[in-house]
Amino acid sequence: MSGTLVTVEQAAERLKLHPKTVIRYIRQGRLPATRIGKAYRIERAKLDEFAGVASGHTDAGRAVRTTCIVDIPHTTRERAARITTVLNAAAMTGDAATSPLQIDTAFDPLTGSLKVVLIGSPSDAARLLDMLHLLLDSRP
Repeated sequence: MSGTLVTVEQAAERLKLHPKTVIRYIRQGRLPATRIGKAYRIERAKLDEFAGVASGHTDAGRAVRTTCIVDIPHTTRERAARITTVLNAAAMTGDAATSPLQIDTAFDPLTGSLKVVLIGSPSDAARLLDMLHLLLDSRP
């Protein structure tokens, strides 16, 4: 174990929580700590990681996710199926380093509207929105 150790009270102050809440997190295994005698000590690096403080070498950008909902009115069932197929195919491209992209679609035949829900990194969602824009501009 290396690094600076902090007490439960210091951790609670840093996290702006009650000390009993910090102890509960430790007992639940959510916050790693070492028991020294009757007290717990927490590594400052582990506390910062738990609190979400950037250490300079984390991939914080990959953890950012965005959700976009697009409503496409006046769409036929065939056009909705084509849009869904193209978007799902585009979402499956990438490699293991690419964060997953989720696409859900729902077509309402009564109103003729298609809803597209994109969940992914902001850059991937933006690329799919650009692709969707091109698909909508190319009306058959």
